[in-house]
Amino acid sequence: MRLNLRAAALCAPLALATLLIADHAQAQSFGVEAHNTTMPASGGLGGTSIARPQDLTSAINGNPATVAQFEGTQFLFGGAWAEPTFSIQQTAPIPLLGVEPYGAKSHAQGIGSSAIGVTQDLRSLGLPATFGMGFFAAAAGGADFRHNPASNGTNAGLTALEITSSLGVDLTDRLSVGAAISLGTAFFDPPFVEIGGMTYDYALRGSIGADYDLSRHTNVGMYYQTKQAFRFKDAVQFEQLPDSPSLDVDMDLPQNIGFGIANDRLAQGRLLVMADVLYKLYDEAQLFSTVYDNQWVFQTGAQYTAGRYKYRIGYAFAENPLDENPGPNIGGITPPGGFAAVRYTQALLAITCQHRFSAGLGVSDVLPGVDMDFMAGGMFPDEEQLGASTSTSIESYWVGAGLTWAFDRCATKRRVTDCDECCE
Repeated sequence: MRLNLRAAALCAPLALATLLIADHAQAQSFGVEAHNTTMPASGGLGGTSIARPQDLTSAINGNPATVAQFEGTQFLFGGAWAEPTFSIQQTAPIPLLGVEPYGAKSHAQGIGSSAIGVTQDLRSLGLPATFGMGFFAAAAGGADFRHNPASNGTNAGLTALEITSSLGVDLTDRLSVGAAISLGTAFFDPPFVEIGGMTYDYALRGSIGADYDLSRHTNVGMYYQTKQAFRFKDAVQFEQLPDSPSLDVDMDLPQNIGFGIANDRLAQGRLLVMADVLYKLYDEAQLFSTVYDNQWVFQTGAQYTAGRYKYRIGYAFAENPLDENPGPNIGGITPPGGFAAVRYTQALLAITCQHRFSAGLGVSDVLPGVDMDFMAGGMFPDEEQLGASTSTSIESYWVGAGLTWAFDRCATKRRVTDCDECCE
C-alpha cells in the first residue's frame, strides 16, 4: 500500500501538467517552437540534446539517430508548465483595424506541454536499432487583449501537437543514423484583428540525423528537419466586405538544422558537458517569413552525477527573430491598415528574449526501475519597439517533471562507460 500511494503521489502532478495542453501563450520558445526546452531532463540543460539526450523524448523529438542510444524498453511520462508575462503598448490609433491607443497585459493563460514517449530496441530480433514513439506539444504562441475595448478584440493563438515515430540504427560501433516522421495537428487563431477565426489543419514533417563517437568520451550529432506546411481553410473573412469570400491562411513551421557535441571526460566521467547550435529557416516559412528572420540559437548544458543524483544547469542564447522590415503580406493575407497594421500584427508574435537559464535534478530509482527528473527555467525580460507606435514587453518562466520506467536497468544504460557501475 505504501508503495502504491508513493507512486500515485509521484504521478499526480505529471498527469495534471499533461492534461493542460490547450491554452495559448507566448512562453520559452524560439520563435514559436519549443524544441526540447521543456523536456524533463533536457529542460534543465537549456534544451541541449542533439548529441547525447538525457531523456528519451528529447531523442524522439530531436536528432532521431540518438534514439539508438536507448536500449531495452523504456517509457517516459512527463509534462511542463510555462507562464509568460506579455504586454503591449500602442501609442497611436490604427483606424482600419479599429484599434485605439492603449496599454495592457495579455490575459492569455500559461501553457502546459506534454512529454510522453516509449522506446523499444530491436536487438532481440537481430537488428542493431531502437524504435521510438512520442506525443509532444511542439509549438505555441499567442496573446489575448480582448478585455481592453481599445484593442478591438485583439487575440491570436497557435498550438501544434505532434505524434512522432522515430528509428535510430547503429551502422557501426561509432556511427548511428536515424529518421523520424511526425503527424502534426495545429489549432490556429490568426493574428488579424476582427477578420480571423480559429481553425485547424493536419500536416506531416520529417527528420534525418546522424551521431558519431569521436572517442570514448566525445560524440557529435546533427540533424535536419523539414518544414511543416499547414493551410487553415476559411480562416479570414473581411467584415468590411460582407460579400467577399473567406480566405485561407498558409503557415509553415520552419526547416531546422541542428549540430551538437557532448563530452564526459571531466571529473572522472561524472561531468557531462554539451553544446548545441540550431539554425531556423524562417525566411522560407509561410506567414513567419514576413514577421521573422532566420534565427540562430546557441545552447549549453552541464550535468554532474553523484551517486543516484544528477545535477543539471543550462543556458541558451536565441537571436531576436523579428524582421526589421516586414512585408505587407502575412500568410497570404494583407491586413487592412498598411505598415502600422503589419507592425501591430507582428507584435503579437514578438518572442524577443535572448537569454534563458535553466536548472534541473535527476534522481535514479525513486522506485525500483523508475527515475524522476525535475527542471525549471526562465527567460530574462525584454522590450521591443516595432515601428513608431507599437512596443512589447515579455518575460517567462517554466517548470516540469517526468518519470521514466526502465524495464531492464542494466540493458538500458546509454553508454558503455556507465554499464560497469550499473551491473556491479
